[in-house]
This record gives sequence, C-alpha cells and structure tokens, in this order.
Amino acid sequence: MKTLLSWSTGKDSAWSLHVLRQMPGIEVAGLFTTVNAAFDRVAMHAVRRKLLEAQAAAAGLPLHVIEIPWPCPNEAYEARLGAFVAAQKENGTAAMAFGDLFLEDIRAYREAKLSGSGIAPVFPLWGRDTSALAREMIAGGLKARSFADQMARFPDRVIEQAVWGMLPGGPLGKKMIRHLKEGSYERNIWQEHICHLVNDEFLAILARAREEIKPDGYLPMMAQLSEILERERENCSLLLRRYLDVHVPAMKAWVRILS
Repeated sequence: MKTLLSWSTGKDSAWSLHVLRQMPGIEVAGLFTTVNAAFDRVAMHAVRRKLLEAQAAAAGLPLHVIEIPWPCPNEAYEARLGAFVAAQKENGTAAMAFGDLFLEDIRAYREAKLSGSGIAPVFPLWGRDTSALAREMIAGGLKARSFADQMARFPDRVIEQAVWGMLPGGPLGKKMIRHLKEGSYERNIWQEHICHLVNDEFLAILARAREEIKPDGYLPMMAQLSEILERERENCSLLLRRYLDVHVPAMKAWVRILS
C-alpha cells in the first residue's frame, strides 16, 4: 500500500517511519510537510527548510512541501491540504500516516478530512505507552540533544545561531555572519549597514547576554535575548540602535508566533 508520512521533523515522525518500514503491506513512498511560506520554516516546529530537506535526503525519500501563508486561516490551510490529498490520490497514494500518540481530537480531525478521499489514515504509534515507547526509541539508537545541554557545551554557537536568525537570507546574510566572525571593519556601500554587527559594541552585548540567558529552551532564549537587546538599545550607537529597532520587534513577533 503506497503510503505518505506526515513529517514534522521531530522524533515521533522519525520513529513512525521506522515502524512503518517494518509493517507488512506498507510501502513508504515519501514524506509531506507544511511549511510557513513567509518564514520558510516547518509550520509545526519552525525548523529551517534546509534541515527538513536534509532529513528527507537521509531517509532516502521524496519530500512533498505544502506551503501555507502566514497568517494562515483554517480555510486556507484546509484548501491547501485538500488539494494535496486529491493530487496524491491521483498519483496512486493509498494511505497517509501520522505520528500521533493519544490526542483523540487530532486523530478525529485527520480521519474526517481524509474521509471520502480514497486515502486511508494510518497511525503506527497510536495508543502506545509513552514511557515504553521512549525506552524503545532509546534502545533503537535515537539520541536527544537538549537546549540546556547545547547551551552548556556550545554557548557561543547557540548565540551565533540566534543572531543568524536575525539576519536576512541568501548571500547578504552569509556575508554579514562572516564579517561578524572575522571582526572586519572594511567599509563599502553594503558593509556600512553590516559593520555594527562586527564591532566590539555588539560583541560586548552578546557576551553579557550569554551570562544572563538561562538555558530553558530555544524560544525562552530568543525572548531573553530580545529583552536584553532592547534594554541595551539606549546605550548603543545610532547605527546599532537603527538595526535593533528593526530586528528586536521581529524577534519578539517570532517568539509570539511560535509560543
């Protein structure tokens, strides 16, 4: 039975794939994921598209990306998913699998939306005891890296990634992060906007932020960093204040969206 797996990028999706591949009569033919088109991140976990694509490549499966707008009214979400389901039915898909464990309302919603489509819902992990499932995952080789562990081991890298998230995508963003690492003071029409990221003023703020931030998770870290940058704003140079005036509100909005 040709089956597509709903892929959230998390451990339950990964283990669902493992279980499905051992189920007789199931042929996992691909993964499908909703992506927030405005931020180019997975709608469920806000994972960057590049990581999503890397996971699919590692699994050796085609990836079907369903882009949804932001904000995304439920009508728009259901229209995009409905069109995808209809197209996959035409392509011979017989089932869609989901890694849900115990939320009855979520399962009922999925079943209702697939009802009459000709595609059967499959729930390979449904009803499993979560403690036993966790032990099974660990015994099977899954490894977890918590945010607290990453902050304890690589605090500079975590802060760097947070700053990276504030920068524009594409070549300009890469150029900006490269200058941040190198500490370059070269000036030209583009670097006039970039230079404040690489001077001692901004690096000092990040150093102080590292001392204050408590490793309670990625979103709390982003929230704390935005508060620290906002607090430090009044003591910053004009160029850095202009940068913070644009990006701190964006950071706060991002935290609100994902919370």
